[in-house]
Amino acid sequence: MHKINLAEKLSQFSSHWDPHVIANYNGNDVMVVKFQGAFLFHKHDDTDDFFLVLDGAVTMDYDNAPSVTFGPGELLIVPQGQIHRPRADQEARVLLIEPKGEANTGDSGLAPAPKPHI
Repeated sequence: MHKINLAEKLSQFSSHWDPHVIANYNGNDVMVVKFQGAFLFHKHDDTDDFFLVLDGAVTMDYDNAPSVTFGPGELLIVPQGQIHRPRADQEARVLLIEPKGEANTGDSGLAPAPKPHI
């Protein structure tokens, strides 16, 4: 039962596309991550994806729908099974929530990030 300072947690790493767990919530990992450039297209068959932009701007590309750009204080939930790709032209700082153990790379075949706790 303690507060978590998101800026302090984000200052602990500089890598991109490398989520760091800052808390656990009802079987979910609450994570902070930095985006820059484009991730790869992927989907999660069994879970939705939760993205809340803290700083910067993120564009979510879809395989079958128009892209959506969202910024600080805005969130986007990608429904399970939806093929998507997050990207950020400049560094963006994002809060993610997903079930503990869910691979951030979905079905892409790319090895998932290790998701260390900080």
